[in-house]
Amino acid sequence: MIDEYRKGWALRYLREAKAELEAARKIPYMAPSLVVESIRKARNAIYYSLGEPAFIEVLIREEARKVKPTNDSVLRFLMEIEEMVQQLGHLEEVNGETMIKQADTLVQIATDIVEALTEERFEN
Repeated sequence: MIDEYRKGWALRYLREAKAELEAARKIPYMAPSLVVESIRKARNAIYYSLGEPAFIEVLIREEARKVKPTNDSVLRFLMEIEEMVQQLGHLEEVNGETMIKQADTLVQIATDIVEALTEERFEN
């Protein structure tokens, strides 16, 4: 079960991720920074819905240092999200439409996860 505090933050980050993504579609010259923010907020929504974000971040960092990859599919998924955030955060010249599509996919995944774990239906 998720407590009300984390549930509130998960839903807030998810709303903000969707708003940033929508803004990226409407303001193309700002799209790269808005998309990166959208992805970070989607990641944070997932983290809050799973538990304490600080612990999850530590777990991901420790797992990334290991030579042998984990068999845990959830942890591998979280590591892939973190890699996506890092990669998009460091790109200087990118195809804005490609970034928006990647972000849209991640925001939809975050929506599915948050809805499942909070038992709340997210309104678009």
